[in-house]
Amino acid sequence: MLCWACTWRLPHRSLGLSRTSFSTVSVALSSSSSGQGGAESRPVRLSYKLLDGDAVRPALVLLHGLFGSKTNLNSVAKTLAQQTGRRDLSPGSPPATCRPSRPLAVYTQNLDASVVTVHPTPQVLTVDARNHGDSFYSPDMSYEAMSQDLQDFLPQLGLVPCVLIGHSMGGKTAMLLALQRAELVERLIVEDISPVDSKFGLEYLTYIAAMRAVDIPDKVPHSHARKLADEQLSHVVQDIAVRQFLLTNLVEADGRFVWRPNLDALAQHMEKLVAFPPRQESYPGPTLFLFGENSHFIHSSHHPEIRRLFPQAQVQTIPNAGHWIHASHLQDFVAAIRDFLV
Repeated sequence: MLCWACTWRLPHRSLGLSRTSFSTVSVALSSSSSGQGGAESRPVRLSYKLLDGDAVRPALVLLHGLFGSKTNLNSVAKTLAQQTGRRDLSPGSPPATCRPSRPLAVYTQNLDASVVTVHPTPQVLTVDARNHGDSFYSPDMSYEAMSQDLQDFLPQLGLVPCVLIGHSMGGKTAMLLALQRAELVERLIVEDISPVDSKFGLEYLTYIAAMRAVDIPDKVPHSHARKLADEQLSHVVQDIAVRQFLLTNLVEADGRFVWRPNLDALAQHMEKLVAFPPRQESYPGPTLFLFGENSHFIHSSHHPEIRRLFPQAQVQTIPNAGHWIHASHLQDFVAAIRDFLV
């Protein structure tokens, strides 16, 4: 099956970024949406990748965090696609028959050894948020705008209601979408963030200032450019894991190295990004909060607000994990999601 993908050519000035043109190419199982780009508070075009699966079951939709992109979630998406095939446990429901056109599925052998059956996996979508990855730029970087992007985008793909899985900034976007449009979200999974204000905005602004200050000569090999950027970032960002994460955003365009995120928009809206929009309504659906034991983003004082807004919430802590549970403890992360979806 062929879907559509959009790629953008990125002429840039210094390490700032601007979108000037894009082209569409036909490729398997990935795409970019059409939407209204450029205008403040309007949906923008989002770049995404869709792993094929059973369209009857709710799709798994993965939303990355600040400075992230859909490519950071490739391993998570593939592992979820492979491991979240689950039986229909309703009385009298027969197993699905094997369909070769669905390669990502969970196969089982009947006891009589005469029939091989398959429990189809769901579709798995990863998507770049506005001002991140290959999605369009916008001066508006509010959670309301990111939620509206998805409210317009997911129905276009026929992926609602879906299982919404969000990390950090993506988790806040997922929570807001569930609160605003509960009918679009079959279940909600939030990774290491809560619906309260965070205290990490100043640290993020420091990262942005360090990224802006990086100076790389033109037309150097990518490996050398990455090494230079790492050395310059290290004066401000001491954590090597954080630097390696930030460096995933360093890309080459027309012989120059640039940062993919819209750093201006992120800096201008940081106060909003570390907060959470006040809400009165609650989301009645099944909800799972996954917290890292060693994370500084979550505190027990957040639990009352979680319970108020998400009364069906389960809270699970992953031992020895930090903020990026899906990266450091992938199998524990996937196992928790798989158990929640059964």
